Amino acid sequence: MNGAPRVVIADDQALVRSGFGMILAADGIEVVAEAADGVEAVAAVRRTRPDLVLMDVRMPRMDGIEATRQILSGGTGGTRVLILTTYDLDHYVYAALTAGASGFLLKDVSPEHLVAAVRLVRTGDALLAPAITRRLIERFARHGEPAHRAVHGDLSQLTPRELEVLRLLATGMSNAELADRLVLSPTTVKTHVARILSKLELRDRVQAVVLAYETGLVTRKAP
Repeated sequence: MNGAPRVVIADDQALVRSGFGMILAADGIEVVAEAADGVEAVAAVRRTRPDLVLMDVRMPRMDGIEATRQILSGGTGGTRVLILTTYDLDHYVYAALTAGASGFLLKDVSPEHLVAAVRLVRTGDALLAPAITRRLIERFARHGEPAHRAVHGDLSQLTPRELEVLRLLATGMSNAELADRLVLSPTTVKTHVARILSKLELRDRVQAVVLAYETGLVTRKAP
């Protein structure tokens, strides 16, 4: 994947859009459009075909969840969505993840983390903030949040080793941690993860985590 990421920033606060835009531009990341609500975000994505959307959850006219759903089901190619939220346990975020978002960030993220997140999510190779994402999924999975599931997959397609990798991946482990636990090389782990995503027709690791919880392969811990 060549060139700097092309990004749309969707947030109803102009100061947030401006601040994030300056941080990304300073690192050579191109902000191709800004949007003040979900309707504008969907239109901006269709117009500019960005690599990634930084998407606020709570916006007027159309919220970030519905905007995410429309963007990712609308044939926008390789566009990915990274959810922005004020709280790390915002219950809206789980619905956004099941709609196809590739992860989420808190709005008080450091400039360095923001830039790294944009570059990582663009590749689809990393699950951002795995511990926070896992905690959110554990809290809201199996609570009937989405009326319709955006993630599907037949786990019988996976080999025993791939099931083991998926189960550990869903606990928030990075590739390095998976390699250490399973006594495998990082390259072998990446191959297993890629095969899991391909067999289950999943966009990225976040969808794999959601699927693991929704199918019962991994269950939420008792409070």
